[in-house]
Amino acid sequence: MKSQPLAAGVSALLLAVALTACSGGSSESDSATGSGDAPVTLTYWASNQGASLENDKEVLTPELAKFTQQTGIKVNLEVVPWSDLTNNTLAAAVSGQGPDVLNIGNTNATTFQSTGAFHPFDDAALQKIGGKDRFVESAFATAGPPGAAPTSIPLYSQVYALYYNKKTFADAGLQPPTTWEELVSTAQKLTDPAKKKYGIVIPGGTVNVSMHFSYIFSEQYGGSAFDQAGKPSFTSPGMINGVKQYVDLISKHHVVNPSAAQYTEAAQAAGDFARGDAAMLMTQTSGINVLKQNGMEPDQYGIVPIPAPASGTKISSFVAGTNLSIFKNTKHLDAALQFVKFMTSDEEQQILNKAYTTQPAVKGASAAFTEDQEKLDAFTKILAEQAKPLPLVPGIQAFQANVGGEVVGLIAKAATGATIGDADIKAALEQAQQKMGAS
Repeated sequence: MKSQPLAAGVSALLLAVALTACSGGSSESDSATGSGDAPVTLTYWASNQGASLENDKEVLTPELAKFTQQTGIKVNLEVVPWSDLTNNTLAAAVSGQGPDVLNIGNTNATTFQSTGAFHPFDDAALQKIGGKDRFVESAFATAGPPGAAPTSIPLYSQVYALYYNKKTFADAGLQPPTTWEELVSTAQKLTDPAKKKYGIVIPGGTVNVSMHFSYIFSEQYGGSAFDQAGKPSFTSPGMINGVKQYVDLISKHHVVNPSAAQYTEAAQAAGDFARGDAAMLMTQTSGINVLKQNGMEPDQYGIVPIPAPASGTKISSFVAGTNLSIFKNTKHLDAALQFVKFMTSDEEQQILNKAYTTQPAVKGASAAFTEDQEKLDAFTKILAEQAKPLPLVPGIQAFQANVGGEVVGLIAKAATGATIGDADIKAALEQAQQKMGAS
């Protein structure tokens, strides 16, 4: 899933949502559960997970028909682009006119939960969908903040990994790196600017990805973007070291083509890797699909966890993905819970995650997005053992936009040949933190 920063002025909108939610919707413990006399039709907003909106309809339509056959409950499917989904969801919450069930980016889970506009999955609700223990722990941790019943349930999961070109490594007699220091030295050996060959490629102009790596690398250094009270702590030593590790790839080590600072889409970096212009690429599970579209088959590259510094914490990814939520004002709560149970069943998790090249969020389904068992095992291990959810605080969306934006600025400056030091990084993170109050 692509994380979607909220639009400007979102704080006011969230307040309006909260007031609307507090004023009470038309929530009811309806008798129209799909098993009664009255026919029930759910409206479902699905996020764009496939190659196109039409592709999503092709994937989901037969599965929803299966649900109708099993329960008698019909589903009105609407596939919504990620570029519209967040603001449409907030607008629906304000107006009270929304779907019964919808997908959300898991990085929005805590922000949306703070509005009070979604149905909580308390013990009774969790029991109706098969129980909390069915879900992969790291995926369920994205459902909402600790200490409260979550208002979303994990549906599709993704994690980051390091992709490396097998032939390039074999020709140079190199092995995939197991520490960050090895990654840098390997990238230096594979960099030859005269031939326009570089050790690694990054989508340097992409705000979301810059935030992702700032978070992952700061966690490797024991940093934290927010303190225990949920307040921003962007200028901690761990945060500065984490951002520096990312920016140094282009500023200090010169193992990234400076032109990559202009890449505003992750797919552009994948293109460099697929063409053999870069030997390594850090991207998510869905990168397998993107590389195939660029003519690179899975047997041409290997996948390992993104390494941490030798003395650092082995965090290789945050837990990316898509969750399911139920609007609090649905008139068909029981039917909606049946739908959530269906979509997170072992069978549907197997089918849908294979179609979308994502990872199942439940323990009873196996990753099956490629025939390459080695890659499946690598991604499964990263999700289970080396991935950590983003901080579960309402300010996480503003963190994404503000920190990601500042890091993009640092990379752009580095691409001009400027040296980026600790003071530059601290100043950028201070600016990001100051913006949090205005977000």
